[in-house]
Amino acid sequence: MNGHAFFGEGSSGVLPGDNRTADDVEAGIVALWRAYGDRRDQGLRDRLVLHYAPLVKYVAGRVGTGLPSHVEVSDLIQSGIFGLVDAIEKFEPERGLKFETYAMQRIRGAILDDLRAQDWVPRTVRGRAREVERGIERLGAKLQRTPTDAELADELGLGVDELREVYAQLQLTSVVALDELAAAGRGANSLADILEDETADDPVALLVDQDNRRALAEAIGLLVERDRVVVTLYYFENLTLAEIGRVLGVTESRVCQLHTRAVLRLRAKLMETADA
Repeated sequence: MNGHAFFGEGSSGVLPGDNRTADDVEAGIVALWRAYGDRRDQGLRDRLVLHYAPLVKYVAGRVGTGLPSHVEVSDLIQSGIFGLVDAIEKFEPERGLKFETYAMQRIRGAILDDLRAQDWVPRTVRGRAREVERGIERLGAKLQRTPTDAELADELGLGVDELREVYAQLQLTSVVALDELAAAGRGANSLADILEDETADDPVALLVDQDNRRALAEAIGLLVERDRVVVTLYYFENLTLAEIGRVLGVTESRVCQLHTRAVLRLRAKLMETADA
């Protein structure tokens, strides 16, 4: 059963002073999952929640790096706990998924759903986000390439510094999972909603999934190099924005701007593809 512990890179999952080996911990978690699958006991579920709680802190920390400073990470963790509980209750080991991968998606989704429900983003900021997306789409169609910041600023009647300030204001609107971008304009809430069910033969769903992945890969390939690096390091290498800043030799706030710009450009490109 895929129920490995998550304690961060290089960690065995064994706490200081614990005489158990990593194999002992693993065996205990496998047994705990098996018992929970048989009895669905709340006490067993709570033990699983406690074991996987570090996942919530990790995901909340990653989401929080892209949010304005007034958003408390502790609030994100509280929302994420509900996502973890939901993941444990709905996890189906027989589908062959690794629990951590499944749980991180549910935790992140719960956090983002709560942020949206609380409407952290002012209406004026949402309006600016739409203006920027439409500007990127118009220029992309005209130039047949991704517009530069200077070109986009001119299109929107702004200076480059003003445009980057807009990116900073749009940080919260850009905190979306990459799979949500893949579903943009396609009538799906998430790429996970259209993944192939390995227990059923559904060639149509498989083709749709492949089409979405292809469109996303093509959109990423059209980004300018620095944006492409930010997307790759953040979503595929799991680096934080601060770590990406050290790689690129820029500040974390600048990486936030680059991330926001990349997400807006990806969204505009995917919407353009969906409307074609």
